[in-house]
Amino acid sequence: MAGIYVHVPFCKSKCTYCDFASYPREKDKAELYFACLYKEAKARANQYAGMNFDTVYVGGGTPSFVDEKLVTGALKQIKEKFSVSENAEITVEINPGTLTENKLSAYRAAGVNRYSLGLQSADDAMLVKLNRIHTVADYVEAAKMLEGENFNADALIGLFDQTVKDVENTLSVIIGSGASHVSVYALRPEEGTPIFSNYLNGDLPDEDAVADLYAFAAEYLEKRGFYRYEVSNFAKKGCESRHNLNYWQRGEYVGLGVAASSHVKNRRFTNTAVIDEYIKCILSGHFAEISSEEISGDEIRSEYVMLALRTAAGIDLAEFEKLFGKPFEKQFEKQLETQGRYMEFTGGRVRIKPEYLFVQNSVIINFI
Repeated sequence: MAGIYVHVPFCKSKCTYCDFASYPREKDKAELYFACLYKEAKARANQYAGMNFDTVYVGGGTPSFVDEKLVTGALKQIKEKFSVSENAEITVEINPGTLTENKLSAYRAAGVNRYSLGLQSADDAMLVKLNRIHTVADYVEAAKMLEGENFNADALIGLFDQTVKDVENTLSVIIGSGASHVSVYALRPEEGTPIFSNYLNGDLPDEDAVADLYAFAAEYLEKRGFYRYEVSNFAKKGCESRHNLNYWQRGEYVGLGVAASSHVKNRRFTNTAVIDEYIKCILSGHFAEISSEEISGDEIRSEYVMLALRTAAGIDLAEFEKLFGKPFEKQFEKQLETQGRYMEFTGGRVRIKPEYLFVQNSVIINFI
């Protein structure tokens, strides 16, 4: 089974750390944009008529910022055009300050069965610094609306003057709200974002401090029934994100909309991040791809290793040998001489030891 990603680039305001394709002043183009998205969906469905899909993920931007009819219309088009399984996981991202009962009712009617709430911090002053449009009270109210639903909540670490107590408060609010899944992301200031200047000025915690916050968060969550199945993701058993697991297992997925990426038949391709360019391409009967790359040989193996070692499960050794014709230990004999102390071989698998998972990039780079 493959996945479908739908990008909604509209939002009320841009967070100071955001470098995604999101546009707070383009909402007047929403209806035209979604019309183009429907058109792209039809064309991609024709192109990949033999594929079956098990997940749909609507992200952004802020999908819950636009009229719910646009989002539910997109889901209807996808279900009509693509072969989507009856028990597909269908996720919509939500900013707590934009959810209403009417929107939630429309999402449910459209088959949405998973939600992702962006809390980030349980400190209102911090939310203002980050230019978030919601308050902690908004999050609590949104979570009440989602009572009984399967939903994720996002938490950011590495924020201004953030302490272990701050992280504990955020995670406590999330767990108390009924979330079944928690994503703990370390803030990565990207050049071109407002927060990057704070990073250059030394106003954000250093790497060691962030690592300590992460270690605390992982232990705190695991003690409360949320097991870590990927570097940044913790879930109650059975509540893992099937859509994201597909990415980490190097599965196939089709991306629709601005800046959306796809991976089909060992080809990776990405749409333009500029709304006007996207609309122009789709209206003229063309796809809006700006990059395309065929993946083969050692590149496939490198991607497989890089993605699998991000997960707590790691690499299935028998599967690796079947796919690449040589045992992992033989393939990476030299690398294991220097990196072996960070690795763990158990139950027919190899993984990065849990205590080193947060710094997995420094280990993985040696295997790709």
